[in-house]
Amino acid sequence: MKLIAVGRMKDKSEQALVARYLKRLRPKLDIVELADGRGSPDEIKRREAQAILAACPDQAFLVALDEAGRAFDSMAFSDAVADWSALGRTLCFVIGGAEGLDASVIQRADAKLTLGTLTWPHMLVRIMLVEQIYRAQAITAGHPYHRSGRP
Repeated sequence: MKLIAVGRMKDKSEQALVARYLKRLRPKLDIVELADGRGSPDEIKRREAQAILAACPDQAFLVALDEAGRAFDSMAFSDAVADWSALGRTLCFVIGGAEGLDASVIQRADAKLTLGTLTWPHMLVRIMLVEQIYRAQAITAGHPYHRSGRP
């Protein structure tokens, strides 16, 4: 699995939160950080899209975080991650930059995911997504980390 994200996580406390979940994930999740684009908003999105798509293997199952994406509860997200993983393709989650994702990334996406209708800073989105991927794996494995829902 890969998480392709625009922007570099610099804050040590944010890095520590992500690291807490990364060390528990099996299969592991590799994080690819891409530089923020420069120029006009359209140019930024275009350049970031080129970098995102270049970082995503050709046959990967791409999940784009997008405000128009599907909102899952944790149980349904766990099922979706299990289904996507079972396809035998590299699973790539994509978080765009401040301008959002270019249409080319949305069109390439096999699935779109939203973390809700609130606007979140990109670094918090990264932390929340990594935690939810870990939670999804814990649910699938029957681990007690997720204490509500499935018996």
